[in-house]
Amino acid sequence: MQIHVVTSGETLNNIASLYNTMPEAIISANELVEPYSLAVGESLVIPIIGSFYFVQPGDTLFTIAQNLGINYQELANINQIIPNTELVIGQRIYIPPLPKRDVETNAYVEPIGESVSESLVNSTIEAASYLTYLGLFSFQILRDGSLKRPTLDNLIEIANQNQAILMMVVTNLEGGQFSGELGRAILTNEEIQDILINNIIATAKELNFRDIHFDMEFLPPETKENYIEFLQKAKVRLENEGFLMSVALAPKTSGEQTGQWYEAHDYERIGNIADFVVLMSYEWGYSGGPPRAVSPIDEVRKVVDYAVTVIPPEKIMLGQNLYGYDWTLPYVPGGDFALAISPKAATQLAKDFQVPIQYSEKNQAPFFEYTDNEGREHIVWFEDARSIQKKFDLIKEYGLRGISYWKLGLEFPQNWLLLEDNFNIIKRA
Repeated sequence: MQIHVVTSGETLNNIASLYNTMPEAIISANELVEPYSLAVGESLVIPIIGSFYFVQPGDTLFTIAQNLGINYQELANINQIIPNTELVIGQRIYIPPLPKRDVETNAYVEPIGESVSESLVNSTIEAASYLTYLGLFSFQILRDGSLKRPTLDNLIEIANQNQAILMMVVTNLEGGQFSGELGRAILTNEEIQDILINNIIATAKELNFRDIHFDMEFLPPETKENYIEFLQKAKVRLENEGFLMSVALAPKTSGEQTGQWYEAHDYERIGNIADFVVLMSYEWGYSGGPPRAVSPIDEVRKVVDYAVTVIPPEKIMLGQNLYGYDWTLPYVPGGDFALAISPKAATQLAKDFQVPIQYSEKNQAPFFEYTDNEGREHIVWFEDARSIQKKFDLIKEYGLRGISYWKLGLEFPQNWLLLEDNFNIIKRA
């Protein structure tokens, strides 16, 4: 698989020719709506076996092979090059497919309203074959220990048909927001906790869930010990009933990090209790905040750097957004919220307004600016093939368990192609 970044003057035909493939294959892989109208800076996934490397100044066959972790003599043989031959800048070197490691994958799906929309069903169907788990978001805790179920329609059937383990996401959402007071009410009342755990087990058995996933956020800092005790109790009960238990963690960079989103999430102790954890390593750029990359690689790396010091890497799933945001400028605190946008729609927007897509090396994320038809200026930060590949590289570098996506419903076809190209996806169902 190849990632190609469109430059000025390039056409789909000459890009296809460069990689010995057909334009139709590129159109299909990237689900291009206007295939012969490309944006400068647009990332395309080229669906070929292996990839090509184009020689840069100072490159030798040995250094290229060393950077890829393969034998330089093997690389010479594949490309029919004498090993010590001086390479020409721009020369095309074929790289065979590299070994893939096994990972687990999860994606959350959040149905809203009385029925699951057709677009969300289709998005779930598209993704399910790539998933170890499908996280149904969410089963909301009520103050009496009962659960408010999400609309499920045929989502369970889709998971079962694709051998994806059903993950029951249990949250302290109340009135559309994570409620610290609801969390406190549950975590300080053992009688209500017992009722809650009984209801979780009964519901999981009824609907055939195998993983119970606690996503309790914005907990008051003073409930940190209560949360640990609750998770310990839940783990014993759930394990005895044959269930896995996982926990979502706020993106911390140290054990001393302050703030209500962080303090009650004790990485080390929760990591010891849970079968695995999901780092919510996204939303640096968020709808109500100033424009910036949603999951900048430098910030994500800080979270992983800390997490692996207190949690075994094989227990850690890296969180990843499947969306970006479109901000109207100038940004005013408390003003209009940014609009969520899919990577596919973001690229099309750049084409519509005929603006180039730029790429931040620091954040490893694409962005562009445009002026809408009413004269308002915008900036869009989103994900593309390059940015998602950097997250896959991070998973490999740290030996993490896998990746967890928030959330299905916004189109990003390149992600799934690259996921499969990088990893063997474990199916446990």
